[in-house]
Amino acid sequence: MDQQILNDVLRQEIREGKIPLSLGKTCPVECTFCYEKDHSYRPTVDVPRTTEQQWQNILEEIKRIPTRPGHSWLLGGNEYMEWTDIFLHPRVMDWLQEFLDTTDKSVTFFTVGFVQPERIHRLAERYPGRISFELSVITLGEYRKKLLPHGPTVRQLMKILDGPAVTSANFYSFGPNTMSEDAQTISRINKNCLLWMGCLTPLKYIDRETSHLMRQGRHYLAEESRKIYYADLPNTQMLHTEPYISTFLARNKILKTFDACELEKNDHVVVSGCVYRILQTFRRHRARFLYVPNDTLGGDSDCSTLLTFNDISKRLTHETRVYIPKVIMEHPSRGERDISGVTFDEFKSWFPRTRFRILHKVNTQVSNKKLYEKGYLKNYVEDYLGNPLHKKVEAVPLPN
Repeated sequence: MDQQILNDVLRQEIREGKIPLSLGKTCPVECTFCYEKDHSYRPTVDVPRTTEQQWQNILEEIKRIPTRPGHSWLLGGNEYMEWTDIFLHPRVMDWLQEFLDTTDKSVTFFTVGFVQPERIHRLAERYPGRISFELSVITLGEYRKKLLPHGPTVRQLMKILDGPAVTSANFYSFGPNTMSEDAQTISRINKNCLLWMGCLTPLKYIDRETSHLMRQGRHYLAEESRKIYYADLPNTQMLHTEPYISTFLARNKILKTFDACELEKNDHVVVSGCVYRILQTFRRHRARFLYVPNDTLGGDSDCSTLLTFNDISKRLTHETRVYIPKVIMEHPSRGERDISGVTFDEFKSWFPRTRFRILHKVNTQVSNKKLYEKGYLKNYVEDYLGNPLHKKVEAVPLPN
């Protein structure tokens, strides 16, 4: 690989707060639910396996960057490099310790469980408050072998959970007595880690059997969530829900933001399916809502953040003025790019007779803030399941 291209990629990842380590190959864990199974929609570079010299260069580059309060560096590049479980790299534990030993910076990392339990617990004790360890449990039950054919054993996960290292454990509903039993098992071992639960969304490249399990999990999400709600576990409980649930829970903020945009009745506004239903229910005829499916990712995807300019282009006909949410073009590169890397200027050149405007109030900061504020399992059980209004919203038909 050309050294200049490699250096440019590593520096770009560092500028975006990443510690760009690489396995030098496609992730061998081969999780069937992985959203990196097909990342052809965005440009990536095949970065070779990180060497000791490259690591030293990365570390020195990061050391020169002033430490920001509250900022945490993400272990592993994931914007211009393929996302992998970086703990399969034979030196990563050594480098993680060196990072903590020689800087005052914090670090965040994800893994399905390939860390060395004793060592990671020692690091957590030695550097309290500087490690955010998000353990991808996924499931402990009968579907584990199907979903993680080369994943670590449940016994390994129990050793990792039994100690101070894990900040949060994420696991999901795949059917009856899946998420609820996992929650109780994890809570018995670790009463302090955050329980991050919910559903996985099938995209167009996820195989049929895995997609079926994901949809089955969605069907049982309410039942599983109620069991956890009434179990009164001591852990903080968050729910990574489907977009139609998240938008319903954040409906008041969505409506307030929409009203603040002061649109005219004939203005066309790009919206995802779940947002379309909210606005059609509560702000009907206040603007022309241009429903845009997530065609790039496909499957059951229905999220404004993940829409692409190509998705929008397929829905445009003879509109003269179109408003596009800022959240669609907030690529980490800080340019006005969508998740596939297409710029706003490039998109506008495809439609020279259409005037496009950006809805700056509909941005990632607002979206993420509400996602976390309303993301507690308690909110889902009480304000969604306990509110019959959500059925009226979800009954709104989407345009063809």
